Amino acid sequence: MNRINPLHIGILLVVVLLFLVFNLSRAKSELAEAKELHKETLALASHLSELKEVYDDKEKIKKSLSRILEQSSLKSAKIVQEVKSSGITLSSEEIDADILNTLMSKLLNGSYNIGALDIKKISQTNATLYVEVLW
Repeated sequence: MNRINPLHIGILLVVVLLFLVFNLSRAKSELAEAKELHKETLALASHLSELKEVYDDKEKIKKSLSRILEQSSLKSAKIVQEVKSSGITLSSEEIDADILNTLMSKLLNGSYNIGALDIKKISQTNATLYVEVLW
């Protein structure tokens, strides 16, 4: 009566084996998901570092904005440029619509982080302008 039945030991071993196989398959699927998530994270990190290179260079942004504002078509607009620690603000109390179109095409086609943009129409040909370029 005190002996353990070998059939019970065999059944116990089969149950333990099935439990281990189930856990192994679940661990494999978790590993595959983790690998896929790792690939996505690496792609996102490289994309973010590329964006930082484009948008975070203060000197490049200052030079390019100065170059834009020094164009002959924009000099007559009396655009006030104010450099702050967080970025540059461009403002004008009265700007011609054609000059405004030229300036906005330059700003929107460039790689600038525009934080605020406020254009108000004064008359048919004039408007006020406030642009905040952040870095």
